[in-house]
Amino acid sequence: MGPVEIVVIALWFMLPAYIPNNVAVLVGGGPPIDGGRHYRGSRLLGDGKTWRGLFGGVVAGFLLALALNAIEPTATASVGFDLPRFSMTAMISLPLGALLGDIGASFIKRRLGAERGASMPGLDQLDLVVGSLGLTALFSWGWVTATINLWILLAILLITPLLHLITNWIAYLIGVKDVPW
Repeated sequence: MGPVEIVVIALWFMLPAYIPNNVAVLVGGGPPIDGGRHYRGSRLLGDGKTWRGLFGGVVAGFLLALALNAIEPTATASVGFDLPRFSMTAMISLPLGALLGDIGASFIKRRLGAERGASMPGLDQLDLVVGSLGLTALFSWGWVTATINLWILLAILLITPLLHLITNWIAYLIGVKDVPW
């Protein structure tokens, strides 16, 4: 397996996990998941984590995985190597896990006294990887181990922070985010 194949498979595998956070920002708003509750003097999560964003992000990731499965035969023929097909469990757990990872990171940031939108290098970039891969492995270990190997996992861990920075800068430049991180 060459480097191009590794990167393409890593991106394909993670697309349903990459898109939910962006969609959650676009469709978010409404009641916060934490209901305004506090824990040890600060908000549990904050106003940026909403039910509408969670639902919209999961639906978007699921629909993207469904679309990727539909085009997989053509895409596989085009690139010349096998691209993964998403199991039903993965179609749900990858986007849900990505958003749960982001929610978990928000909880940690609030406990550390960070304000909404504050940057925490490492945590901000890899929360979705830990959440999406963790939840998917929990419910579909066989699919995960049959779909990715150590090289693909390493590519995911290297590519994700870079993509996170690029997409956040774009969101900031177009006025969707208040901060560029």
